[in-house]
Amino acid sequence: MGMIIKIPPEVRGILMRLKRAGYEAYAVGGCVRDSLLGDKPQDWDICTSALPDQTRACFDHCVLTGVKYGTVTVLRGRNSYEITTFRAEEGYSDSRHPEQVRFLDSLYEDLARRDLSINAMAADADGLVTDHFDGLHDLRHGLIRCVGEAEQRFTEDALRILRALRFAARFGFTIEPRTAHAIHALKDSLLKVSPERIRKELKGLLMGKAAVEILSEFSDVLAVILPELQPCMGFEQHNPHHIYNVYTHSLHTLAQVPSTEPLRLAALLHDIGKPACFTLDEAGIGHFYGHSEKSFELCDRLLHRLHYDNKTISHVCTLVQIHDLMLEPISEKRARRLLSKYGEPMLRDLISLRRADALATGTADPEELEHSLAQFSELLDRLLVQEGRFTMADLDINGNDLLSMGLPRGRQIGQLLHVLFDSVLEGICENQKEKLVEYARFLLSKKDFH
Repeated sequence: MGMIIKIPPEVRGILMRLKRAGYEAYAVGGCVRDSLLGDKPQDWDICTSALPDQTRACFDHCVLTGVKYGTVTVLRGRNSYEITTFRAEEGYSDSRHPEQVRFLDSLYEDLARRDLSINAMAADADGLVTDHFDGLHDLRHGLIRCVGEAEQRFTEDALRILRALRFAARFGFTIEPRTAHAIHALKDSLLKVSPERIRKELKGLLMGKAAVEILSEFSDVLAVILPELQPCMGFEQHNPHHIYNVYTHSLHTLAQVPSTEPLRLAALLHDIGKPACFTLDEAGIGHFYGHSEKSFELCDRLLHRLHYDNKTISHVCTLVQIHDLMLEPISEKRARRLLSKYGEPMLRDLISLRRADALATGTADPEELEHSLAQFSELLDRLLVQEGRFTMADLDINGNDLLSMGLPRGRQIGQLLHVLFDSVLEGICENQKEKLVEYARFLLSKKDFH
């Protein structure tokens, strides 16, 4: 007897509606794969022998969302389900889109066009799984394998190369040899794929539990989509504090940070400026003066090219820029200043990145590192309880107050506000308007202020 998965009642109702109308219908793809793995599917996609107009005739609330590809979206309250006619695809001159789509009445042929065996299984209304391409075998043995000829699958849509890497990283699976060979051979076809599609797959890859192993084995693929990283690959640091080359060090850093997109990106990219800043002293020791700023510059360019949102770009680039900022030992005054400048979320991520970066050198003392970072973390906790985050907006004096003191409009207003702000942070002056006005008059009386 074949494998059986649990079909949700709403999905079963849709499958039965199509079946009663005389059509074949199956849940297909990722929902079947995830169910077999014991995971809860995020989406339930359906394939059917019904043509789009025939599918629409079976349901009251639906939208034709993909005319060319035969996809109808059925609405069920807050949920929506994509129902697509069995199809074959032909002609991929751009390595992305099929030039021709033919509707079929064969489930086998529909599954044969799919990318990976683990994504090419279907289940009927009773949950009975149809597996024509050994997807179950590959799930059990932890294998990523293309349906049919790997070269053909990747030539049809180059993005499938990154999909294969993403699934391998997500599940900790091995990419079988013929599929791996095709990935290496056809990696340059990824240059035809849009930045948005690459960004989405890259996120899943970086967040995977086996990301480091995949990024190491397929570094040549990463160099195609992130060329800024290529100089780091194999670049020896010639430094007693580092036992790994720059790229391997970055992968070890990535392995040590929590699985959030900004931290994973920052870990991967924090040292991309090192090769451009390398110098060798007379003793044969390598140095990378200014590499944080160079890494910031390259990171900013890379993230903009892949069309990341501004919030992510700002957060990741700032982490890269300050990743060498010393957090230990640190005074309460300096901690308060850092908290005001960067905010708690940034500093919490910086602690994670600093820990991972140090451990990834291969030379750091883990206990000493944990102790020093814990001290900063505890200091941060204490300041947040005492004061929260103090920003310029919390300053009990503003530009209008300074204008009323007779200062002319212009740059001096902003300069004085920043000096007052720093004075409050450093405990020189209390954050009370009368005292700030008094201190402002004192500063203005000093000749060297102007």
